[in-house]
Amino acid sequence: MKYATKCLALFIAVTVLTTTAAGAEKWQQLFNGKDLTGWTPKIRGYEFGENFGNTFRVKDGVMQVGYEAYGPFQERFGHIFYKTPYSNYRFRVEYRFFGDQSQDGPGWAFRNSGVMVHCQDPKTMTKNQSFPVSIEVQLLGGSAEGKRTTSNLCTPGTNVVMKGKLETRHCIQSSSKTYRGDGWVTAEIEVRGGKAIKHILDGEVVLEYDQPQLDPRDSDAKRIIENRKDDSLILGGGYISLQSESHPIEFRKVEILVLED
Repeated sequence: MKYATKCLALFIAVTVLTTTAAGAEKWQQLFNGKDLTGWTPKIRGYEFGENFGNTFRVKDGVMQVGYEAYGPFQERFGHIFYKTPYSNYRFRVEYRFFGDQSQDGPGWAFRNSGVMVHCQDPKTMTKNQSFPVSIEVQLLGGSAEGKRTTSNLCTPGTNVVMKGKLETRHCIQSSSKTYRGDGWVTAEIEVRGGKAIKHILDGEVVLEYDQPQLDPRDSDAKRIIENRKDDSLILGGGYISLQSESHPIEFRKVEILVLED
């Protein structure tokens, strides 16, 4: 009887480990650590695919965003888009800020970047469009003093529903702690199509909301609404991009776990 019990316990342990390993294998690396294969930049004032000033590059195995060639920043906000749109997934990225902000970068952009989900097709962005219509998971670093949350929500051309109420505020803070210095931070996002989105830090949900949707008041969103085949404003999927907002930042372990619909 004891032998049978031990065998059963061993079988359960092996099954759990096998299932865990199988689950881990479903995570796909979107960044290969060598080059920008699969990623295409769109910088304000430039055509899609033009990587002005080598803004986005790979150095020592990380994706780096830098501004050495800029001089004054001149609102040249940028994004680098992954090639594939997604609807239901968990996205995970490690990031860290470093160095000094670009000359003439806006004050609010100090140690400021983001992951944009449910992005419009970048090929439909206008040349001088600052941000894609999307849901932004804002990545922020703290200064020496004061509280500054990260994994906040910003909504360029979009709105969300929170606690049953349509939220039209542009940015909403999370409940995260302040992350100071140049250390690596792991941000995770769970996206369930047009239903629910969660921002996760250190395994804890720091912000959640529902029904990501286009904002008919926004001029860039209006262009998308006019070309839709139905009257729904809900965003059920889209592209993923990483942001360039005037402060140097590095990204590594950019990965996705595709979930069932």
